[in-house]
Amino acid sequence: MKPTLPMNPTGWFQVAWSDEVRVGDVHRMRYFGRDLVAWRGSSGRVTVMDAYCEHLGAHLGYGGTVVEDRIRCPFHGWEWNEQGRNHCIPYEDRPNLGRRINTMPVVERNESIYVWHDVERRAPHFDVPDVFTGFASDGASDGASAGAGAYYPLCEHARLLDTGLELHPQYVLENGVDFAHFKYVHQVPIVPKFTRQEFEDPIAYVDFTITFDERDAGGSIEDIDSGVEALNCGVGLAVTKSWGMIDNRTVLATTPVDDSTCDVRFSVWIGRREGDDRDHSESADKHARGVIEQVEADLVIWSHQKYASPAALSRGEYPGFTALRTWAQQFYPDGRPTKEHTS
Repeated sequence: MKPTLPMNPTGWFQVAWSDEVRVGDVHRMRYFGRDLVAWRGSSGRVTVMDAYCEHLGAHLGYGGTVVEDRIRCPFHGWEWNEQGRNHCIPYEDRPNLGRRINTMPVVERNESIYVWHDVERRAPHFDVPDVFTGFASDGASDGASAGAGAYYPLCEHARLLDTGLELHPQYVLENGVDFAHFKYVHQVPIVPKFTRQEFEDPIAYVDFTITFDERDAGGSIEDIDSGVEALNCGVGLAVTKSWGMIDNRTVLATTPVDDSTCDVRFSVWIGRREGDDRDHSESADKHARGVIEQVEADLVIWSHQKYASPAALSRGEYPGFTALRTWAQQFYPDGRPTKEHTS
């Protein structure tokens, strides 16, 4: 019961990877304290809806079947369409137009399935960034963006799922402005220098470059041009582009399950070696594993963390944490203020 921030934020949240819900599949899940099912119709579109049939309450994830672009209840055969409307009752001459199963807006991108959550059921007012085209530098005229083809496809070796963790999505995002943790959590002698921190719109920007401490890394590595661009999409998603040491793109998604726990998914795409057109590379798998291990080190901290408010921030930490926490208020139903002070 450690999270003290509201566990019902507004925004986009990942509930599965795309290959987990194939055509005809019915996938059970539980998020935001609700039992849900995701299913993919013959059109290829994914629907996410409440799990229980409006007729007599059967769980559609246990024996429910997909018929074209509808889901059929295993109990009495009632069929429900992508909007949650009753399409037919097999033993009646007309559907029940007065009942509807609650559905959630869905976006399928980055080889992932995202749902829009809003307790007031408002329509989405921002979008999920594309991990390959969503950054300002991807539009550069110098060929900085080569699209998905410049990266090895996402595979099992390049993704992480950790379930039922006692943490809050905001813990994860605050990591992005925490320059001091690199040395102690990740055991690497780097000092990030922030070049952009913009916390205004629902999608925030945090960019930084990386320098090395010569006393630990040696002078030869100091000349590497390395950096990270990060897009914070609400409090549920962080999309990054990294270059220099290891060219990669990542999506870190934190989705509330209930009032105290979240599931965390992490996806890594490693840049292709020039001239390599294979879908798989042992070297890429090794690099992906290294990136994932860094997130696993963070997860140990996050899953045993208690949210500190006000936090005893140092002077150097104050601007980034304060800007992020103020920005995050817009995603909570009560918009509660978060006050900070320096130590």
